[in-house]
Amino acid sequence: MRERIWALLPLLLLLPPPLRGGPPDSPRPELEPEPGPLQPYDLLYASGVAAYYSGDYELAVRDLEGALRSHRRLRQVRARCARHCAARRPLAPPGAGPGAELPFFRAVLERARCYRSCQTQRLGGPVSRHQVSEDVRSDFQRRVPYNYLQRAYIKLNQLEKAVEAGHTFFMANPEHMEMQQNIENYRTMAGVKESQLVDREARPHLESYSAGVKHYEADDFELAIKYFEQALREYFNEDTECRVLCEGPQRFEEYDYLRYKAGLYETIAVGEYAKALECAKAYLLLHPDDEDVLDNVAYYESLLDDSIDPASIEAREDLAMFVKRHKLESELIKSAAEGLGFSYTEPNYWIRYGGRQDENRVPSGVNVEGAEVHGLSVGKKTSPKIDRDLKEGGPLIYENITFVYNSEQLNGTQRVLLDNVLSEDQCRELHSVASGIMIVGDGYRGKTSPHTPNEKFEGATVLKALKFGYEGRVPLKSARLFYDISEKARKIVESYFMLNSTLYFSYTHMVCRTALSGQQDKRNDLSHPIHADNCLLDPEANECWKEPPAYTFRDYSALLYMNDDFEGGEFIFTEMDAKTVTASIKPKCGRMISFSSGGENPHGVKAVTKGQRCAVALWFTLDPIYRELERIKADEVIAILDQEQRGKHELNINPKDEL
Repeated sequence: MRERIWALLPLLLLLPPPLRGGPPDSPRPELEPEPGPLQPYDLLYASGVAAYYSGDYELAVRDLEGALRSHRRLRQVRARCARHCAARRPLAPPGAGPGAELPFFRAVLERARCYRSCQTQRLGGPVSRHQVSEDVRSDFQRRVPYNYLQRAYIKLNQLEKAVEAGHTFFMANPEHMEMQQNIENYRTMAGVKESQLVDREARPHLESYSAGVKHYEADDFELAIKYFEQALREYFNEDTECRVLCEGPQRFEEYDYLRYKAGLYETIAVGEYAKALECAKAYLLLHPDDEDVLDNVAYYESLLDDSIDPASIEAREDLAMFVKRHKLESELIKSAAEGLGFSYTEPNYWIRYGGRQDENRVPSGVNVEGAEVHGLSVGKKTSPKIDRDLKEGGPLIYENITFVYNSEQLNGTQRVLLDNVLSEDQCRELHSVASGIMIVGDGYRGKTSPHTPNEKFEGATVLKALKFGYEGRVPLKSARLFYDISEKARKIVESYFMLNSTLYFSYTHMVCRTALSGQQDKRNDLSHPIHADNCLLDPEANECWKEPPAYTFRDYSALLYMNDDFEGGEFIFTEMDAKTVTASIKPKCGRMISFSSGGENPHGVKAVTKGQRCAVALWFTLDPIYRELERIKADEVIAILDQEQRGKHELNINPKDEL
């Protein structure tokens, strides 16, 4: 076994990177190094955040922008040093005989020493200064610094920079409802044009790909080919850089950046059938059973000159090398797994539209709507079965809560209905605070009637409630109640469904929908159409596709009702046909319905025909990377308030004496 791994490892390390197709590309510009040692980006980030919360927005902008520059520079230095040392310390294949592999591993160690020395010199100090925590790494991966920047630039009245920062953050966090509304407000109220929505972290290969698609659709095939080739070069550059940074494979699910099928027809248009055949054969390396492309291969071969042997035309060398490397890596993993005594089954990495299939992906920040505008059909992936043990019936952990129905009684899977989660007094208090914090269209991109023209929608988040409470615009105690009851709901869901891992908030939203007078006669629509919470419901196919723009990371949902003095508004579960109702629930104060968020639980809301229906909507995730950012900030506000309260008690101060 050890011999097999040693035989594969040198072969993998000696394999050259994929060749870049097309003409040479201009080198990627590097940041000008600032004088002195590079400042660690985590320290700059912490300083910027602290300055933001203290109200020093100029310092916040300076340090947050500095943190982003430092982060980019660190990646550039690491990538450049890795390329430099690979060239200076080439690896030679080991020979035969005892100890023959020692020179090979000596070269590996020399390359590692070169890499560390290069980094130390270029960074102006020890490499260890730039090691950061997983939380900071996650924040930069999710582009959280841009959220702070957007707010700081607004405070400084620098709208253009605020728009850029907000859009950059939103590209990686499309589920962030507040940022959605901010972007919409910039467009409508501030007159921001589409060209001003700049993604400062845009991937070069995706931009080139988008440009190629636009030229292709305009029948400008020469330019389309140029941009598609450039996109491939840039993708392989990204892949090489990512490998040397040891951060795993690049993942860009929403774009067809390696979909050679999409680039076949441009080459046909200018009569280059041999190149079209190369592309088709390259595509088949990823999807060998694609009948359309197999037919195209036969067609292209029939169009070749008689002097050209079709068998002599092989798949493009760049992708052939890419796939060869992937197979070697896979074989190495299998061998290592065997040696460690466990089985390894390789996932289906390449789905039909060419992206990596990875359920634990990180947000890539690619605009899915943009892909649809370009007319590219994105392949569908069915909503998988829940891959965790399905349990229910755990303790409700709070007194006075009344169990009503379980999954079986609600004719479904992972469903529960509870009463008395809120008291009558709490319902009245929440309803009162709702009138003081709700904004029309909040959470719906500013749209007053997002689901039906016959109702008005208003909403508010926990952070907004706490902010209003802190400013004295609503009672702080009532704003705190919104926070507390949502946490109570989370704990109940986590306990009842007997989850083995922590349940995190993905989004928390208080929403009221009001029937519009004069528009209720002969209504036959729904207040909220039938849908699933983490996949795209396809009633005709009887499927639910777990793909963007669905919030695929959501695992559980809950609705906590605040009132019943309205007509209509029943919550309904249906079959996947979106027609067959399996359960209907009448909202009332303190009632909570909770369920798993997948295609097993399609649901909707019947029309509210009179009055106002209010509820707290909660979505949860088991993946901490998708935690609700506003909730994290709300937790910080609560911690500050609790600390202040403890301080008052310790000093024996009556809060009324302070006024």
